[in-house]
Amino acid sequence: MYSFGEDSLTDKFEPKFDAAGLLTAVVIDALDGSVRMVGHMDREALDATHRTGLAHFHSRSRGKLWCKGETSGNTLTVEEILVDCDQDAVVLRCRAAGPTCHTGARSCFFRRLEGDDLVALEG
Repeated sequence: MYSFGEDSLTDKFEPKFDAAGLLTAVVIDALDGSVRMVGHMDREALDATHRTGLAHFHSRSRGKLWCKGETSGNTLTVEEILVDCDQDAVVLRCRAAGPTCHTGARSCFFRRLEGDDLVALEG
C-alpha cells in the first residue's frame, strides 16, 4: 500500500514549470507506445495543445511557440496527456501524421548507444 503526504497528490492540474518556465514533454505513439520525441512546453504551448488537440512546444533555440508539423505537415494529434506525480513532466500519447524527427526518421530515437558509438536501429 502506498502512503502519500497530504500535499503530495491533488486532483487539480497545477503544472510545475522550472526556472526557465518549462516542463518536459515526452511524446509516445498512441498505437504502439514507442517514444517519438522529447520536447519542452511552457504555459503557452500547454494551453495551445489543450485548445487545439495538436502538440505544441516551446522552441528553446528559437525562443518561441511552435506546433509540431506546422511546416512539414507531420503533426501530432494528442489523444491523452499523462501527468507525472510532481506535475513537472507530461507524456503526450499522440497519433503521428508522418515522421516525427526533423531528419525524416519515424522517431527522434533512431540510434542506440553501443560503447562510445551510435548505431542506427533497424527499420
